[in-house]
Amino acid sequence: MGFLDKAKSAAAEAAQKAKEGAEFAAQKAKETGETVQTKRDLGNAYDELGHKAFDLVASGAIAHGDLTPLVEKIHELQAKLESIGDSEAEEPVEEHAETHV
Repeated sequence: MGFLDKAKSAAAEAAQKAKEGAEFAAQKAKETGETVQTKRDLGNAYDELGHKAFDLVASGAIAHGDLTPLVEKIHELQAKLESIGDSEAEEPVEEHAETHV
């Protein structure tokens, strides 16, 4: 095998390795994206559960000793917002989904 044949073979090998590396990187990026989205969805589900639990405890539909202090804390924080002039104090602050990652 001559010098040019060796060079072509090495170039073909390098191109194949580069292609495999790019495919691996693309797959890893896809998996990472799916993981991030799933974590975001999980955080949103927890947030929705928290809001629903708050509403149920606040309305008296459910009662549990572990939930009562949390509901009281939310009421205290809402009152604090009202006292500093936040007109939306009764509405829970919606976090962007990106913060749940």
